[in-house]
Amino acid sequence: MIFAILPPKNQFFQTILYLIETYSSFFIRGILITLFLSVVGTVGGFILSLFLTVLRTQEIDDRRDNALSIFLKKIGKGFSAVYITVFRGTPMIVQAMIFYYGIAPLGISWWRPLVAGLFVVTLNTTAYIAEVIRSGINGVDKGQMEAARSLGFSQKQSMFQIVLPQAIKNSLPAIGNEFIVNLKDTAVLSVIGVVDIFKATQSATSSNYRIVEGFFIAAIIYLILTFITSKIVARLERGKPEAKKVIANA
Repeated sequence: MIFAILPPKNQFFQTILYLIETYSSFFIRGILITLFLSVVGTVGGFILSLFLTVLRTQEIDDRRDNALSIFLKKIGKGFSAVYITVFRGTPMIVQAMIFYYGIAPLGISWWRPLVAGLFVVTLNTTAYIAEVIRSGINGVDKGQMEAARSLGFSQKQSMFQIVLPQAIKNSLPAIGNEFIVNLKDTAVLSVIGVVDIFKATQSATSSNYRIVEGFFIAAIIYLILTFITSKIVARLERGKPEAKKVIANA
C-alpha cells in the first residue's frame, strides 16, 4: 500500500490516492452499476420509444379507418401524449421515490433498489427518446409516406419500413446524448439505495469525512465516462450515412 494510514487533511492529492487505493472496490462497483443502468436503460427506453412514437404520430384517416380504428388511434395518441408529458415534466428523483416506495410495500421479492432504478431510468428515457424520434419523423419528407400509400403500403408498413428507419438515422446523435445524460442522472437513484458512483463515493467517505476528496474522484470518473461516450457519439455522427429515400417520387 502507498499509504498505510489516512493522510492529514492538508494533503489533498495524497488523500485522493489513499481513497482510490483503499476503496477501489467501491468505485469499481459503482462504475459497473452506473454503466449497467445507463446502457440497459437507454436501450430499453429506445425500444419502448419506438412504439410510443408510432402511437403519437399515427394519422387518422376518416376515409380509410373505421370507427373502432379511429377510436383506438385517439386512445393511443392520448396515452402517449400524457405519458411523455408526465415523465418529462417530473424529476427522475421524484419518479424513483414514487415507484420504489410505492411498490415495495406490496412485498414483491425481486423489487430491489437496482431493479426499481432500472425501471425508472427506462421509463424516463422512453419519454425523451420518443420526442427525439418524433422530431426525426417530422424531418422526413412527407412525400415518402404519401408515395408509399399510393403504392399500396398500409400506414403501418409505411411507418415501419419507410419513415421510421430514416427517422432513427437522423436521431442517432440525440439518442447518444441521452445516454450521456443517463450516465450522470443515475446519481439521483442513490436516494433509493442504488449503489452507483455517487452512492459508492458516499460509502467510501462516510467513515473518514473526506467529502471533497471523495467527490473529486467521483467527478473525474463521471468526466472520463462522459468524455469517452461523447467521442463515440461524435464519431457516429460524422460517420452517419445520409438517409436514403426508400421510395422514388411517385
